[in-house]
Amino acid sequence: MTIRMVGVVGAGQMGVGIAHVLALKGYEVLLTDTNPDARAAAPGLVGRNLDRQVAKGSVTAQDKAAALGRLRVTPELSLLGQTDLVIEAATEREQVKTAIFESLVPHLASHTMLATNTSSISITRLASRTDRPEKFLGVHFMNPVPLMQLVELIRGIATDEATFGAALALVESLGKTAATAEDFPAFIVNRILIPMINEAIYALFEGVGTVTSIDTAMKLGANHPMGPLELADFIGLDTCLAIMNVLHDGFADTKYRPCPLLAKYVEAGWLGRKTKRGFYDYRGETPVPTR
Repeated sequence: MTIRMVGVVGAGQMGVGIAHVLALKGYEVLLTDTNPDARAAAPGLVGRNLDRQVAKGSVTAQDKAAALGRLRVTPELSLLGQTDLVIEAATEREQVKTAIFESLVPHLASHTMLATNTSSISITRLASRTDRPEKFLGVHFMNPVPLMQLVELIRGIATDEATFGAALALVESLGKTAATAEDFPAFIVNRILIPMINEAIYALFEGVGTVTSIDTAMKLGANHPMGPLELADFIGLDTCLAIMNVLHDGFADTKYRPCPLLAKYVEAGWLGRKTKRGFYDYRGETPVPTR
């Protein structure tokens, strides 16, 4: 199974990042999104991110031009059916992902493999909504995709060895490292990371510390590069809540109960950096704690 052309569904932060690294490493990329503004902005965003790499000397101007030449954006989801691999990178909601795969199935070439960038949802369950569960797996990139080294590879119960091997070869061709995870809620990284963030939110909720003191304590006391509340804002509080709900529903264990304060911020639409407010307010020159 040789992969030459890859379709990417979703032109948000993750989808654009995935398209960026694929195009830079020589793959033809076809990117789509239901939002016309996201589609229009995607090439410029990839270009600006490539400019940063050019400025650092890790990418040449010629590499940048070639990568942008390999990236195409289309409003037609059906066109992705003729690629060798389709990676879904839509919002972390199972019904959205299921609808995408169900819409894709009638247009897929017989050899096309399917992957999801989900950070928590069952690969086996998503695969069962397609006509090719044996050609379906999880390929979970970390954010920001161009900078992060790790990709989690997750087999569903039906994923065959040829599909897994092709995905592993793809990850290695990108210069990234694959970690194999079993198909349990949130896999490895987020099963460990997001409950830690949730516990930090509980510490804030219960008055154990302020936003500043909690983040400072973990940065200086545990040598984390970013405090857990700052990291939650970077990930997106809606994504953190969605993953906690997957863990809580999947294991039926109260240790995964989402903090009520996290749910309240999401209800308010304070989702972190992407909405300019979360545990910090980003509307000024310097982020200011909101509690």
